[in-house]
Amino acid sequence: MASSVWHQHLLGAPGWLRPWLVDQGSLTQRIVTRCSDFSVRDVSLRRAYAHSDEFALVGRQQHSLLRDVSLCCADVPLVYAHSVLPYASLTGAWARLRYLGSRPLGAALFVNPQVYREALQFRRLDFRHPLYLAAVARLTHPPATLWARRSVFVLASKRILVTEVFLPAIKYL
Repeated sequence: MASSVWHQHLLGAPGWLRPWLVDQGSLTQRIVTRCSDFSVRDVSLRRAYAHSDEFALVGRQQHSLLRDVSLCCADVPLVYAHSVLPYASLTGAWARLRYLGSRPLGAALFVNPQVYREALQFRRLDFRHPLYLAAVARLTHPPATLWARRSVFVLASKRILVTEVFLPAIKYL
């Protein structure tokens, strides 16, 4: 049974996936260095509240812009990325994050040296978690579980949450 909480220590992940999960740099940049045909696909933006296990990180009662995308290599999805951008955080330097379109969020976050990244958290997701269900929606043969990591990015006390769910094809990159 998959754990129901996020952990700050990575336990039980396969060895081949560990470097992807613990890397502190830009996941987008890591993929781009291994893939000449990188793209951001299936961009979805909606106004909603965060998932229940995200409340503590971004605040339960904050209306947020939820951004879901697939990071792909040659149109093959490698990572399902879910971002919670509270509207209260989408001001100042982060106002433009609403208008990224198919540009990667990571590129905007890692270019600003004033952005601070809090500790990574890890979790193995299964069918009981809404991010698992969203991540496997386009997979022909979804695995029973998927590994994910998440972290909060902070700029001038404004917080956004980014969760990355690693899909099976990342193994071959």
